[in-house]
Amino acid sequence: MKKLNEEVLSRRTFAIISHPDAGKTTLTEKLLLFGGAIRDAGTVKAKKTGKFATSDWMEIEKQRGISVTSSVMQFDYDGFRVNILDTPGHQDFSEDTYRTLTAVDSAVMIIDSAKGIEEQTLKLFKVCRMRGIPIFTFINKLDRQGKSPLELLAELEEVMGIESYPMNWPIGMGKEFLGIYDRFHNRVEQFRVEEDERFISLTEDGEIAGDHKLKENSLYDQMLEEIMLLNEAGNEFSEERINNGELTPVFFGSALTNFGVQTFLEAYLKFAPEPQPRNSTSGPVDPLSEDFSGFVFKIQANMNPAHRDRIAFLRICSGSFERGMSVTLSRTGKPIKLAQSTQFMADDRSTVDEAVAGDIIGLYDPGVYQIGDTIVSEKELFHYEKLPQFTPELFVRVTAKNVMKQKHFHKGIQQLVQEGAIQLFKTVKTDEYLLGAVGQLQFEVFEHRMKNEYNVEVIMERVGSKIARWIENDEINDNLSSSRSLLVKDRFDKKAFLFENEFALRWFQDKNPEVKLYNPMDMQQ
Repeated sequence: MKKLNEEVLSRRTFAIISHPDAGKTTLTEKLLLFGGAIRDAGTVKAKKTGKFATSDWMEIEKQRGISVTSSVMQFDYDGFRVNILDTPGHQDFSEDTYRTLTAVDSAVMIIDSAKGIEEQTLKLFKVCRMRGIPIFTFINKLDRQGKSPLELLAELEEVMGIESYPMNWPIGMGKEFLGIYDRFHNRVEQFRVEEDERFISLTEDGEIAGDHKLKENSLYDQMLEEIMLLNEAGNEFSEERINNGELTPVFFGSALTNFGVQTFLEAYLKFAPEPQPRNSTSGPVDPLSEDFSGFVFKIQANMNPAHRDRIAFLRICSGSFERGMSVTLSRTGKPIKLAQSTQFMADDRSTVDEAVAGDIIGLYDPGVYQIGDTIVSEKELFHYEKLPQFTPELFVRVTAKNVMKQKHFHKGIQQLVQEGAIQLFKTVKTDEYLLGAVGQLQFEVFEHRMKNEYNVEVIMERVGSKIARWIENDEINDNLSSSRSLLVKDRFDKKAFLFENEFALRWFQDKNPEVKLYNPMDMQQ
């Protein structure tokens, strides 16, 4: 029991969130480099060299240089086991990111120093605040010209509505970037110098002792004035307020040049929370409990295209996992033996024999798991909180280009739909397949993957924006279906209407008050 407690308390599980191009995947790479998990960090920009980011494993990600699916990576550093979930920044993949945020204990928010807070960052930040997740902020790209540090802090507090505490402070910026003043370690870390010159210790007064060329630079004096301002008028450091999500520690650096990343990692590990209790239908579940439990927050098809496999990502919430153990799937009450399990370094996987609360593991899925499933080892079944499900807004009609490939077409659709990014509907009267998604890029990824992973070319006919509402009462007259209110079934055979617009929805409700409609997102608020 003592060993289990020590193992659980050494876990740190976090997601990295940001707007596209803020440097999220690059920071992930550098953290893996420090953890010894990779020897050579590939940059997402270096397409001509054939080097791609370790966490961008899907073919379309390598072509576009963006992340379109959450990746899970694990490494050890300084007595901690770190689980990083690198999420898509693109808004069309919000749903995948939102679900990923249910599986972490803290979040690292990356802000581009030149652009400041961008729309997608704000959306994801709000989700973290809503869930009470502690947030650590890394202000990136200090080696480029950007907004002033004080302006960035003011923006953070005004736009995000969270107080900040700068753990370090930049000396200059862009071509004149000289390094950071590390308030937490009471030292200066110099930029682009020899390793033995990198750190300069400070006196008790917070200044460089004796003569040093840095003191001759006017940027050093400006930095000291700003530090004095922060000390006198800035927020106080409070570990309790960090854990409550009320105060965000702020770090400045440059992920691309690997500057400030190690300083950030060491401070993060010191203050980030260990695995936290999770709410369930049986009340909060203690991560230090000996009884094993966890929930599936993501399903990914074809992580190994050669084997056509499907992996269910499980966040372990309590107890310890052992390969081959018998558990129960709460949704069905049926026993399952967890014989095939993996841990991740993007697409590089190795069999995992043991894991504990806080870890993310992959379970081979023969088709039994659904997103949101709870798995338990004890006899008393319970369920963890429901995961967010978005109501799709864009729809396309989809068919196979070659009718001889119907078998592959159906298999591909069924497997990709189970990942939760796109939703499948069938028209009640004509049995046509419709796909629904939150954003257009989801359809492009679907088309690409059907061709590359299932060898099926598809024809997608745009149906446009629709308002989807599910039907509470099972008995419904199929003749109520029309072009303005199309009656469909989802993949669980639940009936829904796709309305042309708000007017069509209101008109239908006025004419058919006996039909009770609902939006799944309203039920999750």
